[in-house]
Amino acid sequence: MSGRTLGEEAADAKESPGQPVVRPFNNPIKATGALVILKGSLAPEGCVIKVAGHERVHHRGPARVFEREEDAFEAVQAGEIREGDVIVIRYEGPKGGPGMREMLGVTSALAGFGLKDHVALLTDGRFSGATHGLMAGHVSPEAAVGGPIAAVRDGDMIVFDVRNRRLDLEVEPDELEARLRAWVPPPSRYPTGVMAKYARLVGSASEGAMTNNL
Repeated sequence: MSGRTLGEEAADAKESPGQPVVRPFNNPIKATGALVILKGSLAPEGCVIKVAGHERVHHRGPARVFEREEDAFEAVQAGEIREGDVIVIRYEGPKGGPGMREMLGVTSALAGFGLKDHVALLTDGRFSGATHGLMAGHVSPEAAVGGPIAAVRDGDMIVFDVRNRRLDLEVEPDELEARLRAWVPPPSRYPTGVMAKYARLVGSASEGAMTNNL
């Protein structure tokens, strides 16, 4: 505390050279914004990748599949996640959550264990703005409606290709289709009440996860 007014402090402020706040379009800080959209065999309707705060643009690794955030968090805490893994957290989307829960607990645990730069994560839920590392959220269609993420099995190879805007599951199309035909939706976490109504009416994250009252 200096005892001076804000105006007095501002008048004496000195800005270091080379720090323009507004940059010209042809000279951005980065070639893209903080978020990019990937599509592919694992996210036909798209997913969101945060590219701010890290420089990783490619990852290929085996899936570690979890049906809810808490199970993934426990696996990280137990030291069961290895470098190179792709953590898949599903049934956390608009319908499955319901409500697209935030995966901050898992991503924070990965950072605490020194894994955020060595694994990737994808979810039909969402992630926090504080999340660091290669993380894909809003994977659509979500698992609760039979999207491809519902067919992923432990050990399947998954590829993040940010430069080419792709998120792909290395499973033959015929095999993926067979898995999805055999897929059975799990019981709703909220069979009655307002959350059950929300899950019944909410649409895809790719369209804003809006509710439809028709």
